[in-house]
Amino acid sequence: MTSYHLRGASPAKTRADAVVVGALRTPKGVRLADGGEDVADAFGRGLRPLLSTLGFTGKAGEVARVPTGGTLASPLLVRVGMGAPTEDRAATLLAVRRAAGVAARSTSNAASIALALPAGDAALVRNVTEGYLLGAYAFGRYLSKAPDEKAGSVSVLSPASRRAEATTAFEEAQLVAGAVTAVRDWVNTPANDLTPPQFADEITAAAKGSKVKVKVLDEEHLAELGCGGLLGVGGGSTAPPRLVELRYSPAQPVAHLALVGKGITFDSGGLTIKQGSSMETMKCDMAGAATITQATLAIARLGLPVKVTAYACLAENMVSGSSMRPGDVLTIYGGTTVEMLNADAEGRLVLADGLARAVEQKPDVIVDVATLTGHMVMALGTKVAAAFGSDDVVGPLIEAGRESGEKHWPMPLPPDIVERVHGSKVADLAQHDWVRWGGGLMAAAFLREFTDGLPWAHLDIAGPGFNTGSANGHLTAGGTGFAVTTLVDYARGLSGASVASAG
Repeated sequence: MTSYHLRGASPAKTRADAVVVGALRTPKGVRLADGGEDVADAFGRGLRPLLSTLGFTGKAGEVARVPTGGTLASPLLVRVGMGAPTEDRAATLLAVRRAAGVAARSTSNAASIALALPAGDAALVRNVTEGYLLGAYAFGRYLSKAPDEKAGSVSVLSPASRRAEATTAFEEAQLVAGAVTAVRDWVNTPANDLTPPQFADEITAAAKGSKVKVKVLDEEHLAELGCGGLLGVGGGSTAPPRLVELRYSPAQPVAHLALVGKGITFDSGGLTIKQGSSMETMKCDMAGAATITQATLAIARLGLPVKVTAYACLAENMVSGSSMRPGDVLTIYGGTTVEMLNADAEGRLVLADGLARAVEQKPDVIVDVATLTGHMVMALGTKVAAAFGSDDVVGPLIEAGRESGEKHWPMPLPPDIVERVHGSKVADLAQHDWVRWGGGLMAAAFLREFTDGLPWAHLDIAGPGFNTGSANGHLTAGGTGFAVTTLVDYARGLSGASVASAG
């Protein structure tokens, strides 16, 4: 187990196997970022020529390892590029977070590490800590040879180490990073080991010992309630659907937040079957349910005075004689009928049941999270999520994601898109209409129909929820755990408390 420490020591005098400093790329050459002043003084005028000889430019993500030869107390100095300096606070925080993630992967064979990245206030302490923890993540459950062992001791060096807000930020960063890595573990787990019943068991186990109560509704209970979306989507699988309901009820809540997550443990596309290559990563289609579950647990463990009711809508979308057919009419919980025309647009159907259940609790705000549409990946790429809904919810959610670098882009719900949702001639609503344009908007407009006019936002994380490329900063390959920190910081805002790490 790695132990983590917040210290006020000098990086030049710290005894560790490796000391990490940040480096900035400027028109006059490379200079060390805040936190590395003592290191620069120890090397003196020889530092810049040394960096030039190594070909190190300070580009973001670039790494240079230099034996110190006794110049420092540590035998190894690791410089991590942070790019150009900026006056944009959010960009600085993100640069620090990414540099810490790169440092984690660049020092995996060191037994002890000292991070002397910019950490002059609580927000920076948070981002160094979370960035390192997330960058060090590795999923090795199925490997015969385990991944490289992590360092035994990691120290975050900060001049603010004795301030209460920095200590709080350091401790909370470890808790939130743990929630993000738990999401990554679930998303990276193959579908054969995470069917809806198995996922429900995992959620129950994760909540054990917390202040979150869990109730699992099986297929029989779902049939009694009339949850036609979950039953329709899950009907083609031998692993039946589940609806997992979580409750966190603090003593004196100042707000009530409802969270709903899409949990399609594998998406074949159903009878509207996907191409084989498009199924390779479809174990990730339960990322929304994983996200809202771990966000709820983190909110409870932080003790925020916000009541949370969460709904993880779990089903497997498979092909069989009992699969739902295009043209079928499904009755969602509460009685709304839906004409199903695309079995590969299943996420909105399971979310509809969860949203309808959430509305009954009369929360102040509803937020649903889902890897919902390829349309939003086409529109925004793989690093930005789409945010739909009420302006008074979407705006704060976007702001809540800024410090952790989780970017959400506001999207519209124009009247003509809403008309398409009401275009069915045989049911109350149309689930899909095969018009190529605005498909992601139509999905969001469909979901809004089940919110009963309550303040609501829909986060489509189809792009940033799973990284099919190589590691990048604090993001590793596979599940990213995207939106956990956004939801936790949003809950902080609802509670009226500032983010502990806001500095």
